[in-house]
Amino acid sequence: MTKSATERETKAQTSSADPSSEPIIVASMMEALTAYRDANDERLDALEKRGQADPLLADKLARIDAALDANTDKLNRLSATSQRPHLETASARLERSDHVRAFETYVRAGSTAGLQLKAMESGTDADGGYLVPQEAESTIGDHLTALSPMRSIATVRQVSSTIFRKPVTTEGFDAGWVAENAARPETGSVTLSEIAFPTMELYAMPAATATLLDDAAIDMDVWLAGEVDAAFAEQESFAFVKGNGTTQPLGFLSAPMVDEASWAWNSLGTVSTGVDGDFPASDPSEVLIDLVYALKSTYRQNGTFVMNRSTQASLRKMRDSDGNYIWTPPSAAGVKASLLGFPVVEMEDMDSIGSDTKAIAFGDFRRGYLIVDRIGVRLLRDPYTAKPYVLFYVTKRVGGGIQDFDAIKLLTFSAA
Repeated sequence: MTKSATERETKAQTSSADPSSEPIIVASMMEALTAYRDANDERLDALEKRGQADPLLADKLARIDAALDANTDKLNRLSATSQRPHLETASARLERSDHVRAFETYVRAGSTAGLQLKAMESGTDADGGYLVPQEAESTIGDHLTALSPMRSIATVRQVSSTIFRKPVTTEGFDAGWVAENAARPETGSVTLSEIAFPTMELYAMPAATATLLDDAAIDMDVWLAGEVDAAFAEQESFAFVKGNGTTQPLGFLSAPMVDEASWAWNSLGTVSTGVDGDFPASDPSEVLIDLVYALKSTYRQNGTFVMNRSTQASLRKMRDSDGNYIWTPPSAAGVKASLLGFPVVEMEDMDSIGSDTKAIAFGDFRRGYLIVDRIGVRLLRDPYTAKPYVLFYVTKRVGGGIQDFDAIKLLTFSAA
């Protein structure tokens, strides 16, 4: 281990602990990346010369990996903070609608005067709930967009019904060139299919104390949004990846899959690494290139890699046939890391590299995956179940699924 590499590692770890401004975080990340690549080059040289690497090098790479992840998280937090909407305080909101005032009275004291009941089942407020004011609903939606990885790359549509139905073209119209006076032969008809996106119920149940509810300085809309958005985002993130499609949105890893050579509509195409549970030992980056070019050019230009953190850590060590590293860190807040020149989005619910797992996805998720939000967030106040706390049962309806099966491809870590 060279002295310069050790100094870079120490400097990278020290600076990565500094929660400072964006330029310092980026500089720290570049220091960590240089130290990481030096250590990995040393590891690869040892493997080539002696057939095994020093275990200390593996520990060193893991430490620098953690520094890179920490700096990436800091940039992501800076980006999320800048994307969040400005929230008005109670004192700043001088003119409030009747429903907003009635809703805040209901949250604080339980009075239902002036509230419009939006029952989710026919019956009473015990079965349904009260509509959250539009300001709070918009805040929750904006926070979800900032926090949810899938919402940042997929198409999101608001609907007023429980099921959104979308017609899709599985085979297009015929077309061709003809001379000015030539006959126009009849073209083939289009093949249409309909995809249904039912909305499923998502809930959270934050609790409040009597002191909090009595504090007039606290804006209850802002408090409510802050309590539920992280919980909603966590549940959504899992469902959009692995949801079962019955009580949850259909995750793209739960869709039918078939080898890309036999691809047909209603299935996602897969590309195999050729090795069970791993990349090929020789030129491993080539299977990623195969995955990229399994996607048609119309989708590939907007392609994004999706994987979890442990998979991304493995790809940081990977070089192409010319010896160049294929992974590049984010250069600023709001900029994603890239792999082979395409952005990388981290989704912790993706599979890790293992036997027959689908650990990496690549595609145009804007065209490939649709998220459906039913308009309206509802709340039911419960002062009885957990006395002396007051529980707030908050629900929203969300659906999701694949809208274009040709827009997403998966890398399978299997022998065939």
